[in-house]
Amino acid sequence: MAQEVRGVIAPGKGEPVRVETVVVPDPGPGEAVVRVQACGVCHTDLHYKQGGIGDDFPFLLGHEAAGVVEEVGPGVTEVAPGDFVILNWRAVCGRCRACLRGRPWYCFDTHNARQKMTRTDGTELSPALGIGAFAEKTLVAAGQCTKVDPAVSPQAAGLLGCGVMAGIGAALNTGEVGRGDTVAVIGCGGVGDAAVVGSRLAGASRIIAVDIDDRKLETARAMGATHTVNSRESDPVAAIRELTGGFGADVVIEAVGRPETYRQAFYARDLAGTVVLVGVPTPEMKLELPLLDVFGRGGALKSSWYGDCLPSRDFPMLVDLHLQGRLDLEAFVTETIALDEVEKAFERMHQGDVLRSVVVL
Repeated sequence: MAQEVRGVIAPGKGEPVRVETVVVPDPGPGEAVVRVQACGVCHTDLHYKQGGIGDDFPFLLGHEAAGVVEEVGPGVTEVAPGDFVILNWRAVCGRCRACLRGRPWYCFDTHNARQKMTRTDGTELSPALGIGAFAEKTLVAAGQCTKVDPAVSPQAAGLLGCGVMAGIGAALNTGEVGRGDTVAVIGCGGVGDAAVVGSRLAGASRIIAVDIDDRKLETARAMGATHTVNSRESDPVAAIRELTGGFGADVVIEAVGRPETYRQAFYARDLAGTVVLVGVPTPEMKLELPLLDVFGRGGALKSSWYGDCLPSRDFPMLVDLHLQGRLDLEAFVTETIALDEVEKAFERMHQGDVLRSVVVL
């Protein structure tokens, strides 16, 4: 029998979000209903609200979440009722050309629940990234549920569902940061700080954090950055080169998603170094670089999709590191809030006052 729960809806482009009643259907084949325990307020949700991702309003926001499986549909074997899970927005198919080549993190046929959650009047809701977890319960594809150790707190675990995984994965998986490497991270929000943490986990010898906000630079240093550069006060390319013996960093992770910061990343890397773009650009942005420089500097220019993660592999591993005291996921949680405080959390995000606000249900 369908259930009625509270959820945060973005009704139209630029309009304030509001808490409404959401109808969650019984799970069909390959689907699961999850009782959400915590969900982070991610910048992607703000993009949805602003119409920067699509115009399929109304959106049911929230995607960076953890909770407990309540019910599963026919054919589900990955999880069972009672399992503590992190939700992911790239449920791999196992059949596409990327999966069959042994690269499931590039899966070209990721999937979501087939059924739609609705308003009480039957209006279909578009769940953010196929999840819609600013709600007491949500309907997802069972493959979007990754079982992890329930000893971790939901508010810490849920952050692996998006931002923290994106940043850590940009360093570990996409950038392949190695022991002794020098790394620069441009943009020290939640994703950038997670890239700092990932670089530290990988054994980087020097981690240079770049931002225009001294508060964020202080946080990045607390997360493991060895050096900081305020790019409002000095040229970050010159500063990174000076801190790396004049050569540039082995890996530069761009966590802003703007042409000007990408150019900085491109020129701040060493010859044959790697640039990783994990910041998400908007559709109208264009990049111009001299093709001779692209050729002459060599190396690799990479984009990092979700930290090139494989949830079934990476989520349990990172939760274990957290429980061992080697990865402080709680450090990313600035505040915990209620469902009806999401709009205020977006305002605080704009002001740079929080690393992550987390809705706790």
